[in-house]
Amino acid sequence: MVSADFSVNSGAVFTEAIGNDRLDLLTDYPFTRLANLLAPITPRANVAPILLTVGEPQHTPPAIIEETLRANSAGWNKYPPVGGTPEFRAAAGDWLTRRYDLPAGLLHADSSILPLSGTREALFMLALLAVPTRKAGRQPAVLMPNPFYAPYEGAAVMAGAEPVFLSATRETGFLPDLDALTPELLERTALFYLCTPANPQGAAATPAYLAKAIGLARQYGFVLAVDECYAEIWLDAPPAGALQVATALPHEDGKPWANLLVFHSLSKRSSAAGLRSGFVAGDPALIGRFSRLRSYGCAGMPLPVLAASTALWRDEAHVEENRAAYRAKFAAAEAELGGRYGYCRPAGGFFLWLEVGNGEEAAKRLWAEGAVRVLPGAYLSRSNPGEPNPGDAYIRVALVQDTDTVAQACASIVRILG
Repeated sequence: MVSADFSVNSGAVFTEAIGNDRLDLLTDYPFTRLANLLAPITPRANVAPILLTVGEPQHTPPAIIEETLRANSAGWNKYPPVGGTPEFRAAAGDWLTRRYDLPAGLLHADSSILPLSGTREALFMLALLAVPTRKAGRQPAVLMPNPFYAPYEGAAVMAGAEPVFLSATRETGFLPDLDALTPELLERTALFYLCTPANPQGAAATPAYLAKAIGLARQYGFVLAVDECYAEIWLDAPPAGALQVATALPHEDGKPWANLLVFHSLSKRSSAAGLRSGFVAGDPALIGRFSRLRSYGCAGMPLPVLAASTALWRDEAHVEENRAAYRAKFAAAEAELGGRYGYCRPAGGFFLWLEVGNGEEAAKRLWAEGAVRVLPGAYLSRSNPGEPNPGDAYIRVALVQDTDTVAQACASIVRILG
């Protein structure tokens, strides 16, 4: 009889060779890297830590959440359907129609909207849907802005595609330069992730920019995934939406959103990150296939959460209050920073993208001398051959604390970094 030693230290079972080796192509997640960077550093004992790394809003969530969860508590013992409830889909569809001035009756919520337990897992899983084994006879490419939201890269790599990092710098308006994309690259592109307003720079794509991206997706046969999770946090004017733009473009009858998916979330809009609630909308053919895929690998959103989410999508008052709070925080940050570090007023989102020379060194100094925790920009970006990492010189500061705390943190940044 052959016996096996399953102890952790034996090395007989748990080896680096076991498992999907694509995972080894990825770095640690940005916040894991940050924890490792700052672990040896002890901040000054007389300073209260200010955490500005994770985009986790600290505003008090709307009371409607607790009230609706309590009223629908009978649903906790039921398995929810992947497609959610008709009420949720209708609320999301009505909101999209109002927010983006879509023609009445154009959006059929039951075929064009799918609820999500937060958008991160769906943005990741999308690559499993969109990436074929080969495209144009070669390894498929997944395009993404650089800097980027980390799940985009993870999704591309784990789906077997080549992640292609498109520099989104001050020179390009903090969005990828679509005119720089070559036909050779576009022919093998399977998926293009685009975030607007951008994380971390806050740039918003214009209607003309979105129209060009949609046109390329249709011309070259790839999926355009527009991450609009920050669309409701804007300073001066509401950003354009991809569904809105696509509707106005020439299209085949009944297919205004061909090749297009947009993602929305309540995490930022409603300060409800823990609710894990969002949706994807767009091309009904892609939504149908996405629903089929998610039936195999995802749990549906619980019925009480669906009910609370429905109520939130139907309420605008709390969103306006939320937006006003972020405007106040940006005003406080601007007053303290005084135009330093290349600061420019973003179109949307709640991040500062500050040029500090060396992002890692700045993050270490801010933690050691001021107990201010920020994220090095290099952890959100990658180097391309012959080009510097576009995030090396930056830090990302999430304005998720209250206004006074934001002002205090920005004053510390100026005092410590000079």
